[in-house]
Amino acid sequence: MSSSDTSAEQIPPDPYIEPEIQEKVASMGRAFPRNMGHAIGIRFLSLRRAEVVAEMPVDERTIQPFGILHGGASVALAETLASIGAWLNLSDERSSAVGLEINANHLRPVRIGGKVVGRAVPIHKGALTQVWEVEIRTPDEKLVCKSRCTLAVVARR
Repeated sequence: MSSSDTSAEQIPPDPYIEPEIQEKVASMGRAFPRNMGHAIGIRFLSLRRAEVVAEMPVDERTIQPFGILHGGASVALAETLASIGAWLNLSDERSSAVGLEINANHLRPVRIGGKVVGRAVPIHKGALTQVWEVEIRTPDEKLVCKSRCTLAVVARR
């Protein structure tokens, strides 16, 4: 599988991408197309500076031994959405946003065979830090996990 095929798995052909950030989004998977998001099946549905939305399957990659969504998979989805949302808001291409702190309340189990949809929105967009709130829900809108992620804005090395 080529790296362009891999990126296409994470960003399906029909997600909404805010016009002003289309070039930035296109560059997102070029450096490391195979990453944690790819490994656990995250697929972006909408990428905007004010909101990032993606879905994740509840399958053998994301469950705990009891057949329900693993809390760590929810946290990985939450931090992925928050990190990308923060990065989309950076104007300096030499900067990146990295997780500084994350918390998550796991509120409802989801059984294998389902999927969840995560939605991240910014609470604070500062020059040195950003804080994003993430809700993960079932397709019928039942709240599964509520998370908050603080990100540091750092220079790329």
